[in-house]
Amino acid sequence: MRLVSFLFLVILVISCDGPEPRKPIQTKSGSFFKASIERSRKLLEAEENKIQEIIKLDSLKHYSHSNSGSWYHYLNVNEESDYTPKSDDLVAFSYDILTLDNDTIYSKEEIGVVTYKVDKQELFLGLRDAVKMLKENERATFLFPSSIAFGYHGDENKIGSNVPIKSTITILQIEKQQDNTVN
Repeated sequence: MRLVSFLFLVILVISCDGPEPRKPIQTKSGSFFKASIERSRKLLEAEENKIQEIIKLDSLKHYSHSNSGSWYHYLNVNEESDYTPKSDDLVAFSYDILTLDNDTIYSKEEIGVVTYKVDKQELFLGLRDAVKMLKENERATFLFPSSIAFGYHGDENKIGSNVPIKSTITILQIEKQQDNTVN
């Protein structure tokens, strides 16, 4: 009887070793990410080339490059003000969205006047940055690569995947918030 109990105890201890982890069947080398980065680089390069062609053909206008990656030129400049929107300001503005070939995707009438609380509401990246660059009563045309426009997903309506866009933005009014008026 003791022998049976001892064998039972030994079997019980041996079987309580715990589960053995499975080894991966296939290891990842990162090649998918490398290929994705390369595709994105080539896409941005092609879009930048298209934008540079547009700028070259539009030689009467002076285009500037923004920190966020867009290109723009002013249509109306407000020389009387030096205030650009800051975080929490309320900005009323209008804009349109066109393809780089000037086909209208959304007209400014379709979009209407937008009231935007700076840095507190969702806009596509390029538009968020563009609004912060313009003063009240200024109007500028921006050329946005798809990476700072609607990106891979588009807008799930009229703008497809990886579409660079052109937009003319007009700042109608800036309502400063109290924190921004303190000197």
